[in-house]
Parts: sequence; C-alpha cells; structure tokens
Amino acid sequence: MDEAILHFFNQMPAALPLYEQFERRIFAELEGVTVKVQKTQISFVNRHLFACVSFARVRKKKDCPNPYLVITFGLDRKVESPRIDVATEPYPNRWTHHLLISKTEEIDGELIAWVKEAAAFAAYK
Repeated sequence: MDEAILHFFNQMPAALPLYEQFERRIFAELEGVTVKVQKTQISFVNRHLFACVSFARVRKKKDCPNPYLVITFGLDRKVESPRIDVATEPYPNRWTHHLLISKTEEIDGELIAWVKEAAAFAAYK
C-alpha cells in the first residue's frame, strides 16, 4: 500500500478497507487508470479525473456513519437514485455526484457501473 494513501487515512483509519475494496474494483474493471493522492481526496484518472474518494461532508455530521467514505464521480447526466447524497451541475451537461458509503457491500455493481460510465465520459470529453 502506498505510503501517501496510508497517510490520507490517518484521520479515519477504519475507512481504509472501504478504499481498498473500491480501488480493487476499479483496477479489476478498468484499464489505464492512475491514482493521485492529494491532501483532501484520492483521485482516479484516465485521460481526465473521473472519480475520487474523500471525507467530504455530504451529510450532517450526526448522520455520517463511522467509518465512511464519499465517492464522487462525474457524468453527462444526473443519476436519479436514493443512493446519491448530492448531485450538482457545475457546467451544462456535467453532473458531479457524491455518494457516501460505510460498508464494503455498498461497492456493488450499480456503483461500479456509474464509475465505469464516468471513466468513459472522462476519456472522451
């Protein structure tokens, strides 16, 4: 495990297994992906950034389970799902979606399908 990734999870070490599962799925299902660790997020990039994980506040603190991880991805459409905590359209036809997970089981086919769609969108935008 990359030292920078371990350092990122110092603030919430119990969330590391969530990240590890998400990263495994990304690398198993997508090619040409690189990871960029930043101060506030870990980004997944092909030609452009298509998804990231963070501890962004998408719910009130009292409504955030412990541990949790926020997965963010961008698409050319708004996903209508109760799983999406926040969706914004910062530019026309560019939707940013934030989804909070707290269990590895939530890293499922539906989530990975959205992330794969985001990767395809990022590769060709």
